[in-house]
Amino acid sequence: MMVGLLQAAQTIAAADLARSIAVIYPDIGEPYRSVFMKIAEGIDAQTGARVARFPVGASVDAQELAAELRRQDVRAVIVLGRNGLKAAAALDRTVGVIAGGVLSIPESEARGLTVHSLAPDPALLFARLKGLLPGTKRVFVVYDPRQNDWLIRLAREAAKSHDLDLVALEAEDLKAALRLYRDLLASADAKRDVLWLLQDSTTVDESAVLPLVLQEAWNRNLALFSSSVTHVKRGALFALYPNNLELGRSLASAALGYVTSGVRTVVGVTPLREVLVAVNVRTANHLGIDLGTRQQSFDMVFPEP
Repeated sequence: MMVGLLQAAQTIAAADLARSIAVIYPDIGEPYRSVFMKIAEGIDAQTGARVARFPVGASVDAQELAAELRRQDVRAVIVLGRNGLKAAAALDRTVGVIAGGVLSIPESEARGLTVHSLAPDPALLFARLKGLLPGTKRVFVVYDPRQNDWLIRLAREAAKSHDLDLVALEAEDLKAALRLYRDLLASADAKRDVLWLLQDSTTVDESAVLPLVLQEAWNRNLALFSSSVTHVKRGALFALYPNNLELGRSLASAALGYVTSGVRTVVGVTPLREVLVAVNVRTANHLGIDLGTRQQSFDMVFPEP
């Protein structure tokens, strides 16, 4: 009987905490809607109860939303996507804001917020790279500092711990990025060098950069890995991508921590650590990488069977 009472009390406590949390997400169609719903599912699983959900459009009345959250005595909000962040700007400062479903935001906007980026943690990427190509010594990456300076700072530290030399080249426009790619592809040593493609709208243009880089890397037997699963489908060796259910759990844990303590455990932008792995078997074979039974350790395989 005591066990039953204890379980009931824990259920009530969980429900009370869940009522103090809300999720604000973009009111958009597929395929993105399913992504946000899977994150919300993870949030519910972590809190042990269904958390209030508020879909918002681009023209949301932020003041009205803020008033509704006050009426419901919400003390922490999990905001997903750009629309969610925009709506959160009008909230009381006493409300904890945990953001997810975005690649990055300007560091000036991230101050005082907990932001879970969709950019995979470089340490996880480099660990997977070393597992597939242990002889790798140098990683090239072209990036726009306005978008990914924070990520490259993390990557420099991660590279040191994996005995890698990170060559990070800055480009603030497409023309500069193309010039850098051509130069590095011409000089790279396929036996020890690899190329890392970011999710960067300036330096990884889908129509100009990606076809060029994929073709030249293939011709030169140069390994290329990515932070985007769509690049694996087109020929990159591997990528890490979000495990949306686990991401929801992490966002919920941060929100619960704020509700119970009133303190944000992490402030600023953190990389994605809740990841799944995609691999291109055709590219692996071309590079002489024997995946063997390791294919079972990948969550998505291209070309699709």
